[in-house]
Amino acid sequence: MKTLILSALLCAVITLTRAAGEHHILERSTSCPSGWTKISDRCFLFVPRTMTWAEAERNCLSLGAHLASVRRAEEYHQIQRLIADKTHGNPQTWLGASDAAQERFWFWSDGTPFTFSYWCKGEPNNLRGQHCLQINHGDNKCWDDVQCHTRLPSVCIKKTN
Repeated sequence: MKTLILSALLCAVITLTRAAGEHHILERSTSCPSGWTKISDRCFLFVPRTMTWAEAERNCLSLGAHLASVRRAEEYHQIQRLIADKTHGNPQTWLGASDAAQERFWFWSDGTPFTFSYWCKGEPNNLRGQHCLQINHGDNKCWDDVQCHTRLPSVCIKKTN
């Protein structure tokens, strides 16, 4: 009987290990709250409800988070996959960058250094006072500055526990 139970547990562990290996980029983790997705060393949450940039940031703050920052291209593509998994599409979505405080001085609301960007050609252009960053813009699904009162879904970020 012990051998049968041990064999069943071993099979379960092997199956779970293989499943985890197939989805190593977007992984659920006990270090992230329920419903959040671990990407690299941080937890991300797609929020489908459309809000202005300020409302979206306030919503993330209420969850102990900020609108998401991006540190490198791989991380950006993982965030895009997270959105696509939740929406079965690529909707334009708020991230946590803004230059509202000072034109052409972009910063992340969570304090991450703004060292990576994926702007669309000709962006950011500050057309009619655009100061907030949306992703999944145009055919290349790149970044665009947009007016902050636009209503979009968003992605929140928090550090892992």
